[in-house]
Amino acid sequence: MKHFLNLIDLSPDAICHLLAEAARLKADHARRVRADSLAGRVVGLVFEKPSLRTRVSFESGVAQLGGTSLYLPGNEVGLGWRETLADFARTVSQYVDALVLRVYRHQTLDGLAAHSSVPIVNALSDWSHPCQGLADVLTVRELFGKEAGRTVAFVGDGNNVARSLAVGCGKLGVRFVLACPPGYGFDDAFRAEYRARVSADGFAEVADPAAAVRDADVIYTDVWTSMGQEAEREERLRRFAPYQVNAGLLAKAPAHCRVMHCLPAHRGEEVTDEVMDGPACAAFQQAGNRLHTQKAVLEWLLK
Repeated sequence: MKHFLNLIDLSPDAICHLLAEAARLKADHARRVRADSLAGRVVGLVFEKPSLRTRVSFESGVAQLGGTSLYLPGNEVGLGWRETLADFARTVSQYVDALVLRVYRHQTLDGLAAHSSVPIVNALSDWSHPCQGLADVLTVRELFGKEAGRTVAFVGDGNNVARSLAVGCGKLGVRFVLACPPGYGFDDAFRAEYRARVSADGFAEVADPAAAVRDADVIYTDVWTSMGQEAEREERLRRFAPYQVNAGLLAKAPAHCRVMHCLPAHRGEEVTDEVMDGPACAAFQQAGNRLHTQKAVLEWLLK
């Protein structure tokens, strides 16, 4: 059974195939070409965490491909506590053709995938966000014609979004730089897995955001305090204050540099209004690409 849990599990050829299909689906959508590739298919959406872009883009994407989606709130499903993951997977696999899950713990996805007879899609976990990473790489490709040889500087926490982006970049020949305060970078286990399965050259990690963006084609940022880290908020605001993506930092990058953000943005914290509303911002193009890359993933799993 084929699943979509981590970009690190995909070959560069598989990622390129998904990007090409996403571009085709995006062009078809712009021309209002009718699609029926998911006709008669039902996709279950199980969300333990709140969502705007992920839920709407998946529901819209399934509808645009002629399928039906069912939204299942995590507090009602009770993954792992109302019933075991194995029992849920064995039962619901008989009702739907694929399961898209937004969960707190990545182990939940692994547990479901071990027992599911339908594809599992990771729509966000604490470890990775492959749907976002795929849309991010598509956006870099659209901005510059090709992604290979470009440099992406992630200014902020070495979180699930940063991990998936680092993997996507490494698989496709994009230089990745992480700029964050000491103690907030990637962990040793991820560094080792990256070098073993993505690129022996690794990636760069620096403490100075100005050094990180000096040769960047893209500056990427994300919220400093993610869901579940609320108790750390004040400390994170203090530690990350020098890492704000503002006009001053953008001026230290090449003139063609673009700014990306996975959204929602905490304006005035990790990024300023001036940057988000300025000509360098590609965050909303990036958000739109979630729709089309996710349609490509669903077709890849179900056709």
